[in-house]
Amino acid sequence: MDFKLTTKLEPRGDQPKAIENIVRGLKDGEKHQVLHGVTGSGKTFTMANTIADINKPTLVISHNKTLAWQLYQEFKEFFPENAVHYFVSYYDYYQPEAYIPQNDTYIAKDASVNKKIDKMRHSAVQALLTRKDVLVVASVSCIYGIGSPEDYQGVSLDLKKDQPITRRDLLNTLVSMGFGRNDIDPSAGSFRAKGNLIEVYPPTGEAKIVIELEGQGDKEKIATLVVAEPNIAQNEDISPSGVYGKKGEKEGVKIFPANFWITPENKLKIATKNIQAELHTRLKNLKERGRDIEAYRLEQKTNYDLELIEQMGYCPGIENYSRHLDFRKPGSPPFTLVDYMKNADNDFLTVIDESHMTLPQIRGMHAGDRARKRTLIQHGFRLPSAVDNRPLKFDEFNKRIEKAVYVSATPGDYETEKAGKENIVEQIVRPTGLLDPKIEIRPTKNQMQTAIEEIEKQNKKGQRTLVVTITKRLAEEIAEFLNTEGIKVQYIHSEIHTLKRLPIMQKLREGEYDVLVGINLLREGLDFPEVSLVIIFDADKEGFLRNETTLLQTIGRAARHVEGRAIMYADKITDSMKATIKETERRRKIQERYNKKHGITPMSIEKKIYKMPKELELEEAKDEELKEYENLAIKELEKEMKKAAKNLDFEKAAKLRDKINKLKDNS
Repeated sequence: MDFKLTTKLEPRGDQPKAIENIVRGLKDGEKHQVLHGVTGSGKTFTMANTIADINKPTLVISHNKTLAWQLYQEFKEFFPENAVHYFVSYYDYYQPEAYIPQNDTYIAKDASVNKKIDKMRHSAVQALLTRKDVLVVASVSCIYGIGSPEDYQGVSLDLKKDQPITRRDLLNTLVSMGFGRNDIDPSAGSFRAKGNLIEVYPPTGEAKIVIELEGQGDKEKIATLVVAEPNIAQNEDISPSGVYGKKGEKEGVKIFPANFWITPENKLKIATKNIQAELHTRLKNLKERGRDIEAYRLEQKTNYDLELIEQMGYCPGIENYSRHLDFRKPGSPPFTLVDYMKNADNDFLTVIDESHMTLPQIRGMHAGDRARKRTLIQHGFRLPSAVDNRPLKFDEFNKRIEKAVYVSATPGDYETEKAGKENIVEQIVRPTGLLDPKIEIRPTKNQMQTAIEEIEKQNKKGQRTLVVTITKRLAEEIAEFLNTEGIKVQYIHSEIHTLKRLPIMQKLREGEYDVLVGINLLREGLDFPEVSLVIIFDADKEGFLRNETTLLQTIGRAARHVEGRAIMYADKITDSMKATIKETERRRKIQERYNKKHGITPMSIEKKIYKMPKELELEEAKDEELKEYENLAIKELEKEMKKAAKNLDFEKAAKLRDKINKLKDNS
């Protein structure tokens, strides 16, 4: 299928020119282009039009889950008939495996997997293996290894009506593909077998596949294949003659494996022998250097993993053996989502959203991962090949993307140099005629009092305010103070759980909060059409959080409202502040000139509030219900910890302390 853009909107302002230039560049074979679009100029709509015209599989990369979710929802609305998918890290909580030599502390990998996101990741990959009209919105987790697309597709099971297959062979094959048997309460990635009926629940969490066998012994074959809704009660008759009639019956179906790290059985045997060979070499090396403890530790751990792999085809941390399972050479890059994109079409399009933030993230992922792995290897917790379970290096990523469009209101030096002046497309004029926010500079004396006065003016008009500070502690203290003044306020920063950020921002838009206080999370890409005022404290504290790029992005949060303005509290005007004011004035002149020429009256942007998935709503509700219980549990554990320490039982006290810290982290 071709990409079909479905919308009542028409390109306006600078959008038609931007779309034309980018499409022409892509068709002329340009590898790098920049869409330099101001906040609120409709950059997503411009890229949707570009994608529809180019008609290639597209990977959109954002630097965090919240922005990726917002983009995913928008692109789904633009392309309702096409395959739009969401691919981000599926961990709600993630503590990587690590070792701290200074105090001989080993930290086992600890993670909480979000099942909904895991299903969405599988859906994205399977779409790329089965069709061309695919748009995947991803976070930078797309550069981490997920196993070979060749193996993922090769292990998949094709079933057809009247196909000879015994019940035993079918069940064994499902187990080898990573499916677990659960006859009581099956879920995504499992199956249920009842007599001659087998129900398979794909890892995508979508329609279950019901297989009905007939015959006996060697004459067994598939009588019917039914694709059914996964929530049908287990006792309902799911045969074609039952509740579905002929509606769900299929001539053939394809079942993909239940997880990404699946290796064909013939390859698995060779891979395990290669792992054993590496283990033998490494143990010899460690013993020759007198590292007997490390050798013993490594031998026990690796042999345990190998036993699980041989018996089950899988083990916790199997990704650490990915080089052997994928038959890659030492030092070679892992298979990532980018390889699945190339499988769909080698000439796919890559869009780097908020490129000034996303590219540095992609660039920095490899170094930190490598340092942690090397320590684990050195002390006998992992084989040397574990270092090849890693994210892509920046140059490896660049080699894999054919054509890239970098999108930002403040593009960085890297992308502007790559594109060259001739391939930088400016989008300054907004379709709604809105001007960049007015900027006012005020002294810091009595700043909190005057800020409250401004917030109260906003509240009377039903408008929202963002307050930006430079530290987490200040954000919390300001929010607490505003709350005592009777203002509906909430703070948000990096320690707020990822799943809680989206509902907080939704509540600001819905009016449950009038003010949101934060640091850098209130910058790139977040759409708050109801926000008409941004208050920036410590605007003259020159540095990363107060440079020109950050100030422009922060002020841009008020650019979707016709009364948008920003107040910077400062006792001196820094170079970054001067540059911000100068660039804002330049944009306003261009916008005013365009509006006057075309007789446009500026209007606030109206934007739909995207509801979060039910699973995330349940997560938030669950947090509220558990909060009181967790507080009580923490108090009881603290009493036990103090008692253990008093009795000189420091080992027990340390374990209790770890439990307390984990409860606090999750609360």
